[in-house]
Amino acid sequence: MVARLVIAAPSSGSGKTTVATGLMAAFAASGLAVSPHKVGPDYIDPGYHSLATGRPGRNLDAYLCGTELVAPLFAHGAAGCDVAVVEGVMGMYDGAAGAGELASTAQTAKLLKAPVVLVVDASSQSRSAAALVHGFVSFDPEVRVGGVILNKVATDRHEGLLREALEEVGVPVLGVLRRQAAVATPSRHLGLVPVAERTAEAVASVAAMGELVRQGCDLAGLLALARSAPPLGAGAWSAGEGMAPEAAGVRPVVAVAGGPAFTFSYAEHVELLTAAGAEVAAFDPLRDEELPEGTSGIVIGGGFPEVYAPELSANEALRKAVGEFARSGGPVAAECAGLLYLARSLDGQPMCGVLDAEARMGERLTLGYREAVAVADSALAATGTRMRGHEFHRTVIEPGAGPVPAWGMHRPERRVEGFVQRGVHASYLHTHWAAEPGVARRFVAGCLR
Repeated sequence: MVARLVIAAPSSGSGKTTVATGLMAAFAASGLAVSPHKVGPDYIDPGYHSLATGRPGRNLDAYLCGTELVAPLFAHGAAGCDVAVVEGVMGMYDGAAGAGELASTAQTAKLLKAPVVLVVDASSQSRSAAALVHGFVSFDPEVRVGGVILNKVATDRHEGLLREALEEVGVPVLGVLRRQAAVATPSRHLGLVPVAERTAEAVASVAAMGELVRQGCDLAGLLALARSAPPLGAGAWSAGEGMAPEAAGVRPVVAVAGGPAFTFSYAEHVELLTAAGAEVAAFDPLRDEELPEGTSGIVIGGGFPEVYAPELSANEALRKAVGEFARSGGPVAAECAGLLYLARSLDGQPMCGVLDAEARMGERLTLGYREAVAVADSALAATGTRMRGHEFHRTVIEPGAGPVPAWGMHRPERRVEGFVQRGVHASYLHTHWAAEPGVARRFVAGCLR
């Protein structure tokens, strides 16, 4: 059994990331082994969580993985830890559009049997904060709100008015945070700037968050609340379950892109590739001029290649190596940023030239959950394989699908998307392989062939 808390808020921008990351850092600094988690598909916040705890930040997404996997994935990530902190997504009751509570912070808290701490942006209000908290506490009686942390409190008098009002609601105040510039993290078109792009500054930001929470919150009270969670009653997910290596003793090298331009990945993907029999080797398309020795397959996940297009283009040696590997028929799984990297160009800068397509920055954000079915056999999936995914980009690729598309989309609209050619599977769709471990095994089997 792991003590656990869910950090929620009435809306985005209330301070969830500051509080959750700061609480992780404060608990870790006190000597506790802390397991970090994030509700939803977001890749960026878990990077800050990992920096705060020294452990992989892991996502819990009931839409991508199904409600039945939320508790097992949590138990897998939290194994051996003293306490787990789960950062919510959006407002506490916001989830997949048109799907009720699905993938919301509230649903995740219920699936984890975890108490919730509500972070309230108290700026420009006093007694009204009590009405707000009362509404969130009473909206779903199955969600246990065990305390409130008041954020952006202006003065001692402001704090006094807030505490007095909240006494009427009966929810304890477990923290009061003043505005502090040191905890701010820079943002751009897809949210916070990832840790890998600002390592020194990110370390300082996380340290400041930890100190802010340590000084302003009742850490003993928060830990006691976390320890009040009942037994979870769920076995831990295992990457190796039903995943016998395709060929005993033979471990094909799967090169996985990383570095500042390719920071979007789920920890479970590498675990699944390893369980399927691969030897995973990281490479940085910004700096490495060769693929890892013996590469038999390439995985290029999401990130921000549009920010680094000139640098990626300048590494001509690696672009050629990736292009030659793909044209030879080697298995390549490219997701979002990887899709752009395989195009002929990105914002006019030459890329790998594997796909007959041009990519550029667009004017609007494409964001949302998707339901998809594989429309052709590929390195990742057999025709007819159904997966749920998530799109999150402000770029455009033209054409949006090749002669053989990767996916047929069924939500929110019907369309085809992505590219399947030779061993390449390239698409904007982010998927979580724990929901369909067979994709990892299929990919590794293709590497062996």
